Amino acid sequence: MTDDVPLLPGGIGLSRLRVYPWPTEDGLHGGSPHLHLTCTECYCVLGGTGELHTLTAEGLRRTPLAAGDAVWFTPGTIHRAVDTGGLDVMVLMQNDGLPEAGDAVMTFPPEHLADPAAYRAAAWLGDGTPEERAVRARARRDLAVAGYRDLVEQVESGHPEALNAFHEAAAALVAPRLDAWEAAWRQRAAAAAERTGEQIAALRRGDVRHLGDAAVARLAPPPQDTLGMCGRLAPYRRDDALEPPPA
Repeated sequence: MTDDVPLLPGGIGLSRLRVYPWPTEDGLHGGSPHLHLTCTECYCVLGGTGELHTLTAEGLRRTPLAAGDAVWFTPGTIHRAVDTGGLDVMVLMQNDGLPEAGDAVMTFPPEHLADPAAYRAAAWLGDGTPEERAVRARARRDLAVAGYRDLVEQVESGHPEALNAFHEAAAALVAPRLDAWEAAWRQRAAAAAERTGEQIAALRRGDVRHLGDAAVARLAPPPQDTLGMCGRLAPYRRDDALEPPPA
């Protein structure tokens, strides 16, 4: 059962990412620009090359990505993964469970951020064949890139209020989910941190019983077929944990 499987270190989420190779209107190849509202994210580059484009109050930044690089960014960072040559990334995400609960908003143009129904209509991939869903994922990506390019232009033209307006719209969109987010955080990331405090306190007392509860879990490589925002994802889920192999 999942409750018997140890949390990943620190209660993080773990996914393999293959960035979309589809070209965009600005001559690049990559995913949908978006931000996270509560989660710091880290790209550990396994292979290939690319760039991470980020937009914050400090402006636009382009960070090269190559095998062995680790690049991370905090909540509020609008980010766009760009593929320049088979970019393959392991993503470490703070607060496992929150991204799956909607802790991300794509940079759609303002009319698509006006209310949750309009946003869902633009973001939903619908039913249908994998090919049909991929077509919708590409259209969704193109819409996010259009809004992102407008934000970049406004910020670089000396109008940072456009970025703040996007932040406010994103916060309004996710407001109905905050109770669910808090529950998921308390069950995973917060619980993992509290457990460390309990273990330190136990060691101060000379109590080593938790060491006797040591456990090992293994996750087999999941299929990389989830249509995510940046590319095709392979999320590692505790529900899929396997017994460790025999010695």
